[in-house]
Amino acid sequence: MPSLRVQHYGLVAVATIGLLAAASCFLATSSAAQTIRLAVQKTGTVAWELDVIRKHGLDNKVGLTLETLELASPEAGKIALIGGATDIVVSDWLWVSRERSLGTKLAFYPYSSALGAIMVAQDSSIRNPGDLRGRSLAVAGGPIDKSWLLVQGALRQDGLDLSSQSNIIYGAPPLLAEKALQKEFDATLNYWNFCAALEAKGMRRLVDVAELIRKLGLAGRPAMVGYVFNEAWAKTNQQALTAFLKMVAEAKEILATSDAEWQRIAPLVGTTDPIMLTVYRDRYREGIPRRPISDEEADARILYRMLARLGGRELVGPAPELAPGTFYQSSTGQ
Repeated sequence: MPSLRVQHYGLVAVATIGLLAAASCFLATSSAAQTIRLAVQKTGTVAWELDVIRKHGLDNKVGLTLETLELASPEAGKIALIGGATDIVVSDWLWVSRERSLGTKLAFYPYSSALGAIMVAQDSSIRNPGDLRGRSLAVAGGPIDKSWLLVQGALRQDGLDLSSQSNIIYGAPPLLAEKALQKEFDATLNYWNFCAALEAKGMRRLVDVAELIRKLGLAGRPAMVGYVFNEAWAKTNQQALTAFLKMVAEAKEILATSDAEWQRIAPLVGTTDPIMLTVYRDRYREGIPRRPISDEEADARILYRMLARLGGRELVGPAPELAPGTFYQSSTGQ
């Protein structure tokens, strides 16, 4: 009977994945037609969706056995995928394109278009991005964080260069979120989930990254994050992959339409505050991709050129353009 099994991999264990890859591949072949191994972090939106899948028996409905490997970080998931210890991870198309340009044929299917925002205090005098001139801006990640580069590229079209006209502070997302509440800087650019928490605690969204980067000529909200898998594996296991994509789409639809489901998963989301849960719910729903793959790919090509120009080889690798084949085309063309 199809089922969902969970395995745990810590930081130390991930280092041994390469040694275990051959064994794991052998074990997977016995039921590869309808078994998928998914590497995820213990917390986050993928974990929410997996809980919905378990609760509603969506894996049984499509005839899948879903094995999850809980990993300590996104980088650990990449190692697991390249090492053959898992079939699917959640990552971004930029990494997929970089790997393809270096010879590893991975593929990407959109998972979420939820992006961050620039947040300010509710009583801040900052009313538009131009007001950030001469102010302190805390940026989650580092100088080549993708959201930060895209924000810079979009605002330079308006003659605003935040990197030189503002006082930039880099830091870890949770630390910056905490310090933002303490008003240790004038504004902060952070990831969507931290922005949702800040919003629920009374901070104001100055501008959403997804809306800001429309200035670059995008047709819609881009899905930066997606399911990533090996192209050869996808061809061999097309039936199982199609079932997986159908299953997760149904889980997303439940979360998109059922407020009661959000009440049920509140402990997993990590809040009992109804205001915060509502903000998480609404921001998650905004980020559910609903566009054709062709549109996503066209926008990704625009964004890639901007990221390549601002981030250089350190970020994108040797290719000046998005690698052909980066976006997976399912059997339905969606």
